[in-house]
Amino acid sequence: MSYKIIDLFCGAGGFSCGFEQENFESILAIDKWEDAIKTYNENHKNKCGQNIDINNFTNEMIQDLIKKNGEIDGIIGGPPCQGFSMVGTRDHKDERNNLYLQYVRFVEQIKPKFFILENVKGLLNLHKGFFKKDIIKRFSDLGYNVEFKILKASEYGVPQSRERVFFVGLNKNIFDRTFFEFPEGDKINFVSTKEALSDLPSLDNNEEETKYKFDPKNEYQKFMRQETRDNSIKNNEKTIHQEKTIKIISMVPDGGSIKDLDEKYYKVRNYNAAFKRMNSQLPSTTIDCGHRNYFHYEENRVPTVRESARIQSFPDNFIFLGSKTSQYTQVGNAVPPLLGRAIAKKINNYLERVVK
Repeated sequence: MSYKIIDLFCGAGGFSCGFEQENFESILAIDKWEDAIKTYNENHKNKCGQNIDINNFTNEMIQDLIKKNGEIDGIIGGPPCQGFSMVGTRDHKDERNNLYLQYVRFVEQIKPKFFILENVKGLLNLHKGFFKKDIIKRFSDLGYNVEFKILKASEYGVPQSRERVFFVGLNKNIFDRTFFEFPEGDKINFVSTKEALSDLPSLDNNEEETKYKFDPKNEYQKFMRQETRDNSIKNNEKTIHQEKTIKIISMVPDGGSIKDLDEKYYKVRNYNAAFKRMNSQLPSTTIDCGHRNYFHYEENRVPTVRESARIQSFPDNFIFLGSKTSQYTQVGNAVPPLLGRAIAKKINNYLERVVK
């Protein structure tokens, strides 16, 4: 049996992708960024992405959606997090912080069996924990048992040490006093950047960007390459750096940073500590939207969009549209599909107990 979900602030659709891998059906995904919605509809069987500001998606439109599709089982999504981010200004007055109230409105109108709200972990202590407490209170008042936890993506099969907080609510009318128990992560067995990327072509050695280097060498590579369109790699265009930048990158050791070099290399050109090379033997640091501060574990360049997508656990048949800068941002903003899948699998277990 498949369950129907809505993805709010869906971006390119990483969260939905993970849920669909566990047989959930997406019936609506909304985001006000046109490029992200184009990518979403390019990659999802049900092309339900709508390019609309959530403030303009009225309660009447929500009720029409229910009439058309019947009961909606879940709502997932991550309101924009700039105001919550540990690296941002962390301004509690940032108007984007209040977009979660629109998420609350959808839950109030639809009353799904469950909801999942994802965000950066900085949300938990911003403004002395106001937003954390407010989220829990608002959803509790709507009749949900709310649990939250910071999850580390690398513990769920994603080759990246990204940490995000997830709030999960279970409808009290359906689950009574049951609170969601998050899936256990595996802290020991992880996928390294080399294990994730080594079958992709060596662009520094002028290998064809659309051709795999060799057959899959591990389970992660096999999973990434399932149902690849015409066995050709997409979104794998190399970024061309200046010679002086290539020279400096070449001196940064595996897993090291600019700070491992003589300070003359970073004082003069104003490089910072974020200028680092991936560690080939460990999961990557968090893939961000800028892509300019971290480099391939072996080659002297930033990762391609496809390599970044691999580190986010997007399968190779997931194609990103828009400019290259837009594609990097879409990848960096996403919930890693495999992390979403781990949560979806656990949610499935709960639903099977109550859905006849």
